[in-house]
Amino acid sequence: MGTSSNFGNMFSMAGASALLSFLPMLPTQILLNNFLYDTAQITIPSDNVDKDYVRIPRRWDMRLIRNFMIFIGPISSIYDFLTFYVLLYFFHASQVEFHTGWFVESLATQTLVLFIIRTTGNPLKSRPSVPLTITTIVIVMIGVLIPYAPLARDLGFTALPGPFYKFLAISTATYLFLVELAKRRLFARAQI
Repeated sequence: MGTSSNFGNMFSMAGASALLSFLPMLPTQILLNNFLYDTAQITIPSDNVDKDYVRIPRRWDMRLIRNFMIFIGPISSIYDFLTFYVLLYFFHASQVEFHTGWFVESLATQTLVLFIIRTTGNPLKSRPSVPLTITTIVIVMIGVLIPYAPLARDLGFTALPGPFYKFLAISTATYLFLVELAKRRLFARAQI
């Protein structure tokens, strides 16, 4: 989860920095994004593990982790670049709106993907633990609500137009679907 997310974010940040005349996200926003993202992961140890996965001892497969990073990371970047395009060309976003929109999209996609990659099977059949579900959803809700909080201006955020959230819902759902397809293909190749 961390390697694919960081790989995708680094690629997106580098690309956006080369194309934009302003920073794509402020340093304090990057730190806040990382803090919230890491907070969502605190309850991973409480998660339910698929019984067939723990039946026999397993070694870490570093090739699978590398391949996961190489294939899932760019999917994240594709959606980041899609978000950049939508913010700039459909919403004509200012710098502050751009920062806010990318922060919200980035946090939502990289946090909710936990529900997809936490299992080698179907995420709709493998139920996450209650603490993991709660922390993940709460962190995404915090990300969505931060632009409306009293500290929003101090953190460089602003309210986003309502239609952005329609885009966010559709793009996040399709992102999760593509990650699920990529995950199945990777695990099929690794024969897990």
